Amino acid sequence: MKELWIENGKKEELSTLVNQYCDVIVEGGKASFLATKQTRNVFSLSTGLEKTDVKGKVLRSCISDKETENLTVKAAELGASYLIISCANWRVIPLENIIAKIKGKSKLIAEVVSAEEAKVALETLELGTDGVLLKTSDSEELLKTVAIVKPEALKLEMATAKIVATKPISNGSRVCVDTCDMMTQGEGMLVGSQSAGLFLVEAEVNENPYVASRPFRVNAGSVSMYTLGSLQTTRYLSEFKAGDEVILVNREGKTRKANVGRIKIEIRPLILVEAQVNNKLIKTILQNAETIRVVTPKASKPVTELKVGDEVIVHLAAKGGRHFGVSVPDETVIEK
Repeated sequence: MKELWIENGKKEELSTLVNQYCDVIVEGGKASFLATKQTRNVFSLSTGLEKTDVKGKVLRSCISDKETENLTVKAAELGASYLIISCANWRVIPLENIIAKIKGKSKLIAEVVSAEEAKVALETLELGTDGVLLKTSDSEELLKTVAIVKPEALKLEMATAKIVATKPISNGSRVCVDTCDMMTQGEGMLVGSQSAGLFLVEAEVNENPYVASRPFRVNAGSVSMYTLGSLQTTRYLSEFKAGDEVILVNREGKTRKANVGRIKIEIRPLILVEAQVNNKLIKTILQNAETIRVVTPKASKPVTELKVGDEVIVHLAAKGGRHFGVSVPDETVIEK
């Protein structure tokens, strides 16, 4: 499993996320391993390596030329436990060389400042580094990096709600979200009228006699419906455009990101769906057609066939309101 280290000047602002997702906190010359509650010194790699006992130590190395590259390789051969690596000039080629020569001898941790850089480090030479050291104080960048380093950790809590009513309503503008990825059975997007409760709408993965399946698409509902723009924020469906990121979710709550390839807004007949969970009434408005399906505990069901008492999979968000999609837990809000 890949490791996620973090180094930042405002650790207290990220404490909950750091404790939940990170393996090691680096501050100054110290590395705190959260699982074992051990603190180890971090040493800078020096040219006097042959005279220094590096076995079992955590070393930090900046690769600026062939000499520093060779020095880093030598540290691994002498038994360094961890090598935290940064690249001064070229990024990919030095990293490829280090991975090829060191992989399996010492654990390689690449310094990065963004999720994008983390992705490169973990995919370089196919093997990638053993982890990354993210230098940030931005919670959103941390979550983006978590999604890349350990995507299995990002799960939403899902619940089962019971349908209490469905009601066909007049035509309205509905949004199809065509992604740049393929989805599978039980996977789609969370959509709802209220940010506090979102229904899992399945991608068009099911075959039928009239229309070809489109597993890249979620027919997501009315333009005014909420969905997750990130794991911490909501967006209106009307706001998305090509190139944006969307959050895909399956019935177990496992999440992943995909990019929008196209947004289609068309006038279609709509249907209001209401469900109850934990004494809370939640709603969504979807296109009224057989190809639009909501995920159930064991399969999925067209909205046209939903009956009172049917069980569907939903996600209940934190209490409070939202300001431009950002959760404000202490705000009083009434959504109907």
